[in-house]
Amino acid sequence: MNQKWKVIIADDEFIIREGIRGSIDWDRLNLQVVGEAEDGEEALELALKEQVNILIVDLSMPIMDGLTLISELRDQLPGCKVIIITGHDEFVYAKRAIKLSVDDYILKPVNPGQLMEVLAGVSRKLEIESTNEKILDIASKQLDKNVSLLRERFCLEWIEGDVSEDEIAGQLAFLQMPERLPDMVGIVRWPEQSKGKAFMSEKDRQLLLFAIENVIEELIGETRDAEDYVHFRDQTGMIVVLVWGSRDTTIGTRITEACEKYLDLAVLVSFQLNEGNVNLPELYTAAKTMVNREARMSDFVRKAREIIEQRYSDPELNLEFVADELGVSSVYLSRIFKQESGQSFIGMLTHVRTTMAIRLLVGTKLTMHEIAEKTGYDSQHYFSTSFKKVVGIPPNLYRKSFLEG
Repeated sequence: MNQKWKVIIADDEFIIREGIRGSIDWDRLNLQVVGEAEDGEEALELALKEQVNILIVDLSMPIMDGLTLISELRDQLPGCKVIIITGHDEFVYAKRAIKLSVDDYILKPVNPGQLMEVLAGVSRKLEIESTNEKILDIASKQLDKNVSLLRERFCLEWIEGDVSEDEIAGQLAFLQMPERLPDMVGIVRWPEQSKGKAFMSEKDRQLLLFAIENVIEELIGETRDAEDYVHFRDQTGMIVVLVWGSRDTTIGTRITEACEKYLDLAVLVSFQLNEGNVNLPELYTAAKTMVNREARMSDFVRKAREIIEQRYSDPELNLEFVADELGVSSVYLSRIFKQESGQSFIGMLTHVRTTMAIRLLVGTKLTMHEIAEKTGYDSQHYFSTSFKKVVGIPPNLYRKSFLEG
């Protein structure tokens, strides 16, 4: 059986209160009178104590008049419905009460049939509001439960360019995501084989993907709110990562290192920075192009890159040094390196050094001179000039902006 709506009758005249109570079939309307009050102060106290749904109130009462009572009730119990009873000579007050969003009014002497009709309407309104609240509550819980899935589905459409600008703005607001382009877009690709171990079934493949996603979740989630990043799989099965509020591309290196350490798996990762003059599909395509190019990279070029990643801190490291170690001419290495990686040798070296410098800037208290030394620069000035050329601001300002952000 439905819970009955609680009613209070507030009037300073006992005979009127008794007349209202005795003239209405409360059960028929699914209502229950839980109390009576002879002044406004008593009515307010009782209404708050009982958390009533309907207040029948006379405007002229001692201690606290009806208008003051209604005003207080609107602040402290906004969901309570108010029916005022008033005499003809108090109609000016009744109009003021209407401005306080009362639900209806009845002129004295109270007509039981009219009051019954008004109460029936208010009861129906309460039933409708209650039903709507339940529907919204269910929808809200369902949304909370599925918000991650909804974000992923929207972002998949977004990277593929299948949504308009208006739809993007609306969905970002609805899904409680930052209402702008992400600052970084990353792609994580895994090989079908790693260290000679073949993944024999789709179940193995899905477990692997889940493990990689856990690594991403751990590394990004430790520094970002849940609304500030999204990771999902694109149509080809690669993992896409969107990050807001950070431009630290070293996350790609950390993902690679963690997958190697904990999963014994070599993954390919590329993060592209949003420079403000592109859209999301372009950033996604650029990141995907980079990892696909890396996947096709020959062992020869991969070995050259490994040398860069391992010895970037050596200020003597250069194209001629690596070419000599690989037993080829510097001209050949330069050409094949650019052809397969999409970057020049010096461009790759500068990228690795800058990436490592960012890690030291945000993760340590080393001085600029010490960071320059650890990332292969002969001097702090040369380091600062190179860093600013790549990142756009000097390293000391980058550290300051990271700490303040």
